[in-house]
Amino acid sequence: MIDNKQPIGVFDSGYGGLTILNELLKELPEYDFLYLGDNARSPYGTRSYDVVYDYTLQAVEQLFSMGCELIILACNTASAKALRTIQQKDLPKIDPNKRVLGVIRPSVEKLGALTQTKHVGVLGTVGTVRSNSYPMEIEKLYPEIEVVQEACPMWVPLVENNEFTTSGGRYFIKKNIENLLSKDSQIDTIVLGCTHYPILKDEVKRYLPNSVNLIAQGEIVAKSLKDYLKRHPEMEVRCSKNGEREFLTTEFVDSFEEKASRFLNKNLKAQHISY
Repeated sequence: MIDNKQPIGVFDSGYGGLTILNELLKELPEYDFLYLGDNARSPYGTRSYDVVYDYTLQAVEQLFSMGCELIILACNTASAKALRTIQQKDLPKIDPNKRVLGVIRPSVEKLGALTQTKHVGVLGTVGTVRSNSYPMEIEKLYPEIEVVQEACPMWVPLVENNEFTTSGGRYFIKKNIENLLSKDSQIDTIVLGCTHYPILKDEVKRYLPNSVNLIAQGEIVAKSLKDYLKRHPEMEVRCSKNGEREFLTTEFVDSFEEKASRFLNKNLKAQHISY
């Protein structure tokens, strides 16, 4: 483990958060990062609010116990179903000086500058779409924007099994995009509302008009965190900077290392954890 250090924690139910971590490492290479994937209980997308909240809180408490002062929920489902409760109910009791941040708000903030038609689409997991977190967050910041959503239950397995460039994989990608666009012909901006989906970005673009903006969360979240640390020097000084990265998984290490290396385009070593 990262001894006597205070890494930035990055949590996801599985592998998708690695697309967020990948961009964080580019934007903030000097910081220490500790990634935790709850692969043994993934996916979270089909689980209830209570279960996602319980699992996410367990992970947050685990990362806090390992020295993290700041945690990014690099998971749309956890951000949608657990973040607000943890921020409002649990953090004041655990430690009011620690912070847990999500990935939905930074992505939504970007929309205002991109959409000209004020018609936006969201592609997400079943859980994220059912939670209506994106429409609700967009409504708060940009009440004039119209939002339609499409659940894409096959996309995560396509990514994790490396099947998204096959004819079968492309069938599901094309089908979901056509479904979304058929709901509103004025859409000019689409949010990839799952951290797995940036892996599919080139495939998604195959079926989109050139005029449609496609938002992948990694770069947005990374720039948002960099800005957050500048605006909160009291937190910034509590995050250690040795350029170290560690990876934890609740599932088999060999399987995690193989798939995670695909997400980060580099070999890595992970450790198993139970909590």
